[in-house]
Amino acid sequence: MKEIKSICIIDDDPITIFGINRILQHAVICDSVSSYCNGKLAIDGIKGLIKENKDVPELFFLDINMPLMDGWQFLEEFITLPIKNSVRINIITSSIDPLDLQKSQMFKFLTHHCISFHNKPITRQKIEEITQVA
Repeated sequence: MKEIKSICIIDDDPITIFGINRILQHAVICDSVSSYCNGKLAIDGIKGLIKENKDVPELFFLDINMPLMDGWQFLEEFITLPIKNSVRINIITSSIDPLDLQKSQMFKFLTHHCISFHNKPITRQKIEEITQVA
């Protein structure tokens, strides 16, 4: 089983957060899993970690459609943060719009972070694959 220090889930659906948390308990050894219900709370939390010289999570599960700050707005701000380590950002969405997939590809070229695109519902097998490459 893979060991990951910290994972962050950003999604406005509490059922999705619960499900990912539940699967992670069986798929990976992790010191901490944090969750946020929108991108604004998440970016503020990450900025707080950076300000306190704490490590940013190694692995993110990011929804696109959320209130206040959606996943795209989160990514726009996240990639400007002074984070030297490459983190793995997994976009998890129910969107079937091909433009969303194209937009995720665009972000790959704008950052040193690893960005991947996955459709909901996210399965245990997919989470196991994601955590193995993290």
